Amino acid sequence: MSATEPAPGSRKAMAAQTEIALKEAARRVFARSGYLNAKITDITAEAGRSAGSFYKHFASKQEVLQALLNDWLAQAGEELSVHEAGDDLSNEPALRARVAAYWQTYKAHLPEILALGQAAIVEPGFAERLAQIRYGQLQVMREHLSRLSAAGIELPGDPAVLASAFNALLEGFCGVWIAGGGEPIGRALGDDEAIDTLTGLLHHGLAGRG
Repeated sequence: MSATEPAPGSRKAMAAQTEIALKEAARRVFARSGYLNAKITDITAEAGRSAGSFYKHFASKQEVLQALLNDWLAQAGEELSVHEAGDDLSNEPALRARVAAYWQTYKAHLPEILALGQAAIVEPGFAERLAQIRYGQLQVMREHLSRLSAAGIELPGDPAVLASAFNALLEGFCGVWIAGGGEPIGRALGDDEAIDTLTGLLHHGLAGRG
């Protein structure tokens, strides 16, 4: 146990466990009922906790969703920062690592991603949060592509526009196959096939011109 971790059975440890239980319960409620229909009492009942314990950790279901979004983004960033393939997207393993991180975290955090989309419809704060997330993803991809252009790779367009197309393809494909249940092609799509298909398409588009 590290010096920063609370001792098992301590008040801090129990509080941390309650917070985790509430967030996991919220994910299940959002997945089952949708964010707009979810109630705090649904979350506390799902977690087996009292309403009083909920308000010790979160002021509202909006705060729960915000915490879940923070976890999602932190996980995606951590997976990419430690990946041995690096960040040169003209290198296919590095590109595949980014595609895989996007696909896997989208799949793992689908309840909060869908909840964010629903919340953004009715709550300006979440509409702004959604825009910030997309802008952040755009800027990261734009920086990657700008480095490729500066290194002499002939890209098929402006890095900013390509970054938008890149992210729209990832988001749209995940939306169809993960959130939407897939296309009517007569079979399921496995993770490896999905990731390899996206990687091959993007790699050809980015690095196929020399």
